[in-house]
Amino acid sequence: MRVPAFEALLTGAGRDVLASVDAEAASRDALAAASRLREDPRVAALDPGLPVSELVNAVLTQISLRVRGRAKFGPRADLMFFTPNGLEQSTRASVAAYRAERVAAVHRGPAGDLCCGIGADLLALAARGVPVEGVDLDPLTVAVAGANVAALGLQDTARVREGDVTRIGPGAYPLLVCDPARRGGRGRVFDPAAYSPPWDVAVGLAGGSGAACLKAAPGIPHEVLPPGADTEWISVDGELKEAALWFGALSGGPRRRATALSERDGSRTHLDEVPGLGPAPVAPARRYLYDPDPAVVRSHLVAEAAARVDGALLDERIAYFTADTAVRSPLWRVLEVEEVVPFSLKRVRAALRERRVGTVTVMKRGSAVDTEKLRRDLRASGPEAATVVLTRVGERPFALLCREPSAAPGAPGEAGEAGEAGEAGAAR
Repeated sequence: MRVPAFEALLTGAGRDVLASVDAEAASRDALAAASRLREDPRVAALDPGLPVSELVNAVLTQISLRVRGRAKFGPRADLMFFTPNGLEQSTRASVAAYRAERVAAVHRGPAGDLCCGIGADLLALAARGVPVEGVDLDPLTVAVAGANVAALGLQDTARVREGDVTRIGPGAYPLLVCDPARRGGRGRVFDPAAYSPPWDVAVGLAGGSGAACLKAAPGIPHEVLPPGADTEWISVDGELKEAALWFGALSGGPRRRATALSERDGSRTHLDEVPGLGPAPVAPARRYLYDPDPAVVRSHLVAEAAARVDGALLDERIAYFTADTAVRSPLWRVLEVEEVVPFSLKRVRAALRERRVGTVTVMKRGSAVDTEKLRRDLRASGPEAATVVLTRVGERPFALLCREPSAAPGAPGEAGEAGEAGEAGAAR
């Protein structure tokens, strides 16, 4: 989509055309929707200098992206504008709101949002009274971000301009937010040195500001994290979303933090690094098994989580931990252990049959077993439900047969605010 075609959608006539399209019907049958739009004289009138096909494509692109955008932005997505890459890379609204509140609590002066994309963080900061200027290199992205500022009525607090962030010196803004692009022509970029701007440039900009937040992919290697930064891994309803590095007046560190956000109940729960804690103890399975949130695992704070419940790891390389008591928290899932057996299909099948289990959930860490194939091969039948947890202790594979525990108390000392697990890394 080119800038002229996009700008045609921002006119009164363009907004009328967008409003006239049934988004759900267009999602089901894009060809029929395109045919109707090509025959609509209002579309050609949006910009007589552009091919009708380009205008139709611009309309349907926005309709499709708005439908997809609801997952990140909720109902506001129907007012907003997107590009495909911009939506893919944009911060989820709940994460942007959380981060903007942390910024606004200590900083109300001017801010710069570098690599602002479609403006998710820009909008969140402006909505909380932080005057912010967004900067991006791509003209279409700048146009889209500016349209979103206008669509949400934030023109008095936010503005957007085209610019190369590598030419912005440290300290250019009293507060700086930077989200380096992590997608290239071939898809997602995993090497921080290949971010745009490169990681060392972004760190230099953040470190040279009085206050800054630098965003990164959640899988960023710990060894490239600058030693003075406060690094926070953020999940939403159990799904790891990103890492945020805080500098200067916004930093509470240096420390590592795991934050679990919930869009279901609005809660925000934190787990901070405990200096000098050391590795968690290792012990055989106790009555309860804990599966930590991916933000806890990625931040290497499993030992801190285990300490909350006087727990121990099953294996020093695996992020499951076990305890004698069940304590509920957004920072982990807890299961009651009914039986632990050396893993084999025959043993697990027999144990499930004995318990009349027909509904099986399979979780794993440190296991190479194909869980879908195992679920089929178990041929479970019966009225009961169970969770089979596959892991290893030492070099031996084990299966833990578990069930949901009865009501459990909240985690002691949990730092919170009101408002199916996959593979995991090392426990610490």
